[in-house]
Amino acid sequence: METLLGGQWVAAGTWLEVHDPSDTRTPVARVPALGAADVTRAYDEAEKGFALWRRTTPFERARVFHETARLLRERAAGITDAVVTENGKTLLEAGGEVQKAADFFEYYAGLARAGYGTLVHDARPGTRTSYHHEPIGIVLAITPWNDPLLTPARKLAPALASGNAVVLKPASETPMAALHLARALHDAGLPAGVLGVVTGRGGKISAPLLDDPRVAAVTFTGSNSVGESLRSSLADRNVRFQGELGGKNATVVLADADLPAAVRAVVAAGFGQTGQRCTATSRVLVERSVYADFTGLLLDAVAALGLGSRETDTLSVGPLVSTGQRTGVLDHIARAVREGATVLAGGGTPKDEAHAHGCYVLPTVLGDVTREMAVWREEVFGPVVVVRAVDGFDEAVEEVNDSDFGLAAALFTRDLRAAHRFAEEADCGQVSINTTTTGWDVHHPFGGFRDSGSAFKEQGTEALRFYTRVKTVAFHFGA
Repeated sequence: METLLGGQWVAAGTWLEVHDPSDTRTPVARVPALGAADVTRAYDEAEKGFALWRRTTPFERARVFHETARLLRERAAGITDAVVTENGKTLLEAGGEVQKAADFFEYYAGLARAGYGTLVHDARPGTRTSYHHEPIGIVLAITPWNDPLLTPARKLAPALASGNAVVLKPASETPMAALHLARALHDAGLPAGVLGVVTGRGGKISAPLLDDPRVAAVTFTGSNSVGESLRSSLADRNVRFQGELGGKNATVVLADADLPAAVRAVVAAGFGQTGQRCTATSRVLVERSVYADFTGLLLDAVAALGLGSRETDTLSVGPLVSTGQRTGVLDHIARAVREGATVLAGGGTPKDEAHAHGCYVLPTVLGDVTREMAVWREEVFGPVVVVRAVDGFDEAVEEVNDSDFGLAAALFTRDLRAAHRFAEEADCGQVSINTTTTGWDVHHPFGGFRDSGSAFKEQGTEALRFYTRVKTVAFHFGA
C-alpha cells in the first residue's frame, strides 16, 4: 500500500511488513517505511494545506465529511477485512469499528455548522465584544494498534472540522486501516496537504515528527510509558498535549444485582477485542454473599467463548495483535501465579493446530488476588480478568479508587441510592451503572483522570477544546 503525502499517493525505497496475528508466518501487506526527509515533506505540505483549509467554509468541510462517511460505509467490507487481517479483531468487532468511524465524520459534519463564538457584555460604552474559536495549526496525531481505524477517526474528525491540518502517525503493526481512512478523505475532496500519513518505524522517525517547530499540538493514544515520554519531551515548548492512556477498570457487583446481566457485561468488556482496549474491565469486585454464584456463572460464560479472528459470533475471541503482546500477557499471568493467584480459567495458549501459529491467549480468570499483586494494579491489556470478594459498597468504592488509573468503572445494583453514590464517588472519567465499562458513543465526552490521561477530553463537543484557541475581539463604535 502507498501512503498519502501532499495529496499524492507515494511509495518508498524501504517497506514495513504487516502481519496477520492469527497466523504470523507470512506477511500479508507492506507499507512505506518513511524517513526524516519524508516527515519534513509532510509538515511542508501540512503548512500549505492549513493555510487553505482554515479558510475553507464550514459548509464545505461538512460536505467532505459526509462524503467521507459515505465512502467508509460503501467500502466497509474491504476496510473490515483490513482491520481483521492486521489487528485480529473478529469480523463483528471490525465491522462495528468501520461504522463508528463513519459516525464520527457525520457527527462532526453537523458540528461544523454550529456556532463558533458568542457575544459578551463590555463595560465600555459603545463597544461590542465577542470571542470566537479558531484552529490552532498543525496537529500531530499518534494512534495505537488496538483501534486502528476508530482512533484515527476520533482524532481526525474534530481536528479537521476545526480547520486544522493533521500529520497522522499510525501504529506500525496496524497501518492499513489508517490508510483506508486517508483514502476516503482524499477521495471525498480533502485538499492536498491537509492530511499526511507518515508510516514507518517509530524509532527512526519519532524525533523529526516531534521536533518540527510547526507542530502546534500532539494528540496521543497509547501506553503510559510512551505518553509520559511525550509529555516530558514537549514540556518546555508551547505545544499542547492530549494523552489518552491506560486503565485498570473495575466492575462492582453488589448482592442485589442481576447476576446474569453482570456476567454478560464483564465478559463483553473483559474479553471483547481480546481485552485490548483501554476501557476493558480487568478487575471485578463482588459482594461476598454472591461471590460464589457470580464466579460460577462467569466461568461458565468464559468456557463458552471460542477463538478465531474470522468468526462472526459475538462469543469469539481473536488473537492478540503480535507475538510480543502475547508474551507480555502471558508474563503477567505467570507473575500473578508466582505471587499467589489461582487460575480459575485459561491461563495459557491453545494447543490445537488451528491456532498454533497465531497470537492467541485463552480467556483467563484469576482468583485469590490481593491488592498488592501486580496483576491487580498494572494494565495487562489482554483477555485477563481478576475477581475478588468485598464486604459491601464502601469497601468496593475504596478499592475501585485505589489505583493510579481513573478511566472507567461500573456498578451493578438495583439500589438507586447506591447507584447515585457510585456515580459521585467513583474517581473515574467514565462511570456506568448496570452496563459495561466499554461502549461510549461518538458524542459522549471521553477520557480518564489521573494516570489515565490528560485534562483534554476526546469525543463530543468537548473534543473541540483541544483543537481550537479562543480569540476575543472588541469593536468600539460609539463616541
